[in-house]
Amino acid sequence: MSQSSGDTSEQAGATQAASSGGTSASDKRPIMIEADKLCKYYGRFSAVESVSFQIRKGEVVAFLGPNGAGKSTTMKLLTGYLAPSSGVARLCGFDMNTNRLAAAGKLGYLPENGPLYPDMTPMGILKFFARARGLSHKTKDRIDHVIGQCDLSTVVNKPIGKLSRGYRQRTGMALTLLHEPDVLILDEPTAGLDPNQIREVRETIRKLGETKTILLSTHILQEVEQMASRILLVDEGRIKYDGSTAEFAKNNQSLDECFQEMTTARN
Repeated sequence: MSQSSGDTSEQAGATQAASSGGTSASDKRPIMIEADKLCKYYGRFSAVESVSFQIRKGEVVAFLGPNGAGKSTTMKLLTGYLAPSSGVARLCGFDMNTNRLAAAGKLGYLPENGPLYPDMTPMGILKFFARARGLSHKTKDRIDHVIGQCDLSTVVNKPIGKLSRGYRQRTGMALTLLHEPDVLILDEPTAGLDPNQIREVRETIRKLGETKTILLSTHILQEVEQMASRILLVDEGRIKYDGSTAEFAKNNQSLDECFQEMTTARN
């Protein structure tokens, strides 16, 4: 896809048509996550094209799209992991281009493949990140809390490289929650978990959503109905839907059917 500037009429129309379930101008809650015409180009390929949205305090928002749609790239732009080609990402009001370190203390980011060191144990990596984040005065309490929260007690002293995908994912979640962030950006948080673990993660996210702002991506649409009140759907690097979960599926269609309808009409 070649580069273009500004919102296209297609994107603007799709977003406007679906925005009745999203945040409104009358909502006075502070904006915690903001994408302002974010673009990311790799040569002539447009991975993210003029993506704009706002997420307010206390919202749990599902970020949907097929593989290669631009979800992970957008999340990396929002967290400052990648620099945008144009546009601005803001977290808790901080411009991620110029104030990334100030925003980092308020952000918990779980990437698709978290920064885990296979030779370390969950306990060792939690202590390491606690020191790196300057939590020395409350390290033990926070580590004990996230170990319990993420159900890691049986594996805390085993090398991460020996753990199952599910336990590695839980270790990544514990690192994400360690410093008590206000904003959570979670890329496939239930990847690799068994059904019981998925239910536990869903319940954890629901509880966290009572006090935190959460943006999470997932391919499991059943999770969306149970965890998120709002959906952002991206396809080919553009926002195709921004609205309530309830409004996403209409006319007795399932979420799967609506997702397919919105993301397969490409040619």
